[in-house]
Amino acid sequence: MTLSIRWKVTIGTLLVLACGLLIARTLAIRSLEQQEIVRSGQMLETRTSLVSYGLEPFLTQPGTLASTPQLQTAVQDLSTRALARVTVVAPDGQVLADSAVPERGLAAVENHLARPEILQAVATGRGTDLRTSHTTGERTLYLAVAIRGANQATPAVFLRLGLPMTTFDREVAKLHQNLALAFGIAFLIALALSVGLARSITKPLSDIAIAARQLASGNHDVRIRTGSRDEVGLLADTLNQMTDQLRAKIEELSEDRAQLLAMLTSMVEGVMVLDCRGRVLQINPAMERMFDLTGMEARGRPCSDVFRHPQLDTLVSAVLTKRMNEEEEILLHPSGRCLHIEASVTACDRENEACAVLVFHDITELRRLENIRKDFVANVSHELRTPLTSIKGYIEALLDGAKDDPETSTKFLNIILKQSDRLNLILEDLLQLSRIESGKILFKRELLQIQRVIERTLAMIKPLADKKGHKLISCVADDLPLVLGDEDRLMQVLSNLLDNAVKYTPEKGTITVTARPVSDGAKPAAMATAVELSVTDTGLGIPDQDRPRIFERFYRVDKARSRELGGTGLGLAIVKHIVEGQGGQVWVEANAPTGSRFLVRLPVHQISPPVS
Repeated sequence: MTLSIRWKVTIGTLLVLACGLLIARTLAIRSLEQQEIVRSGQMLETRTSLVSYGLEPFLTQPGTLASTPQLQTAVQDLSTRALARVTVVAPDGQVLADSAVPERGLAAVENHLARPEILQAVATGRGTDLRTSHTTGERTLYLAVAIRGANQATPAVFLRLGLPMTTFDREVAKLHQNLALAFGIAFLIALALSVGLARSITKPLSDIAIAARQLASGNHDVRIRTGSRDEVGLLADTLNQMTDQLRAKIEELSEDRAQLLAMLTSMVEGVMVLDCRGRVLQINPAMERMFDLTGMEARGRPCSDVFRHPQLDTLVSAVLTKRMNEEEEILLHPSGRCLHIEASVTACDRENEACAVLVFHDITELRRLENIRKDFVANVSHELRTPLTSIKGYIEALLDGAKDDPETSTKFLNIILKQSDRLNLILEDLLQLSRIESGKILFKRELLQIQRVIERTLAMIKPLADKKGHKLISCVADDLPLVLGDEDRLMQVLSNLLDNAVKYTPEKGTITVTARPVSDGAKPAAMATAVELSVTDTGLGIPDQDRPRIFERFYRVDKARSRELGGTGLGLAIVKHIVEGQGGQVWVEANAPTGSRFLVRLPVHQISPPVS
């Protein structure tokens, strides 16, 4: 059982007081007893002298040393007068007379030569002793003196007086009772005072302990209040100051941590912090999304075990070994994402401190756009070079003499004109696509009927379709909702899709145009949110691997056939930008068993309910 400080102080104080009282009692009794022994010894000296004088006739006359009734009577008489026990002991230790023993019992009294006071008297002529009497059973102070007659050569007779300590013992016993009572009262008073003193000392300490527990539990508003200005008060003031400083530091650290966490959370780049042994200390949410893991799975584990990427492991090992900043570009499998890593080192002295910080930049889109740019430059160069090469070749042929042949020159000039038109068409499409992407072309926002757009576009395309014997089918739902858009641009979208369908569909094919209302699923089917146009053909179709890139500039499934049919490779890219510029979507699907199906979804005009 663990005692509190209060009880330790109380019990300690009481133990010290009890020991002090016991020592004081012992010393007082001992001092009183010594004083009584000295006083009683002085009394015995006086009385022994008087008794010795009274017994002198019996003890100093030759031939009278024997146990006689007269001696016993004299001893008893002197004992009554001296108020002490009187004993006469022969030189051989035999008791000749004793005031405490009847005359007939003297023969049974044991030899007194071995008594301490007698031994001292034999040696020095005088001896004292304090002990309990074998005869009377009382504690008695003895004084024995040796008495010699006129003839010093004769053995000495010993006169012993015993003063009973009965009265003194009764006084001492009474003194014991009084001291016990006084000490008991003093002990109770000391108990009350020690409890109060201990409480006055330990109460502030208890308050400090309670405040410390509250502080440890996170309550930083706790204050220690004490009225004392001693060491405990100084300790309380110091703890209050420490609490204020701790609260300020925690608030500052919390604010810094919140800011750092907000920065790490909002960063698009992935961040990973490693210690000096390559273990993951922290990763941010962007990093979790990049590698499809959680912070709990990564923290505390070696980086090589978490990511298992050889290039990343090599980079981390080099950074931690050389303690130098490094950069690396890695490719993730099977997602194909490309990451640029910037690794920087920090000064770390302890094992669990941050030693390296790695920032992961997702440059997948950047690399994709860079590849598109490269492809675009290569494609546009190739597309421009083809007509230019043809024009240059025919011009050189004309210069070499073909101009002198009217029929040949006319044929060559027609080819040059056709290639010039093709070159002009490419440039116009490029300029138009550039203006759309840069926002220089503003789309009109007019209420349109899709039926009218379809009818006008089909009328434009019908002569081209009739040349190849295609069948045009229009399936337009009744009561289509109005859409907000630019009629001319929507006609351009539909004409491009129909033109492609006519070009890439073998003769006597079927091209179908449909329009129907659709909803987004969150609303009832009767409440259309968009109008969906589709252009379906029975042509060559588009392979699955080429569909994601079909709307890229200059991308062709069959490059030779596309050039043969006069395509620029920019039509679908223009379609995509026009549709998205008007808030719509466009995509392509397979049309079983053959052909393709292009879909355009345009948002309908939402009529606001009247304000009541």
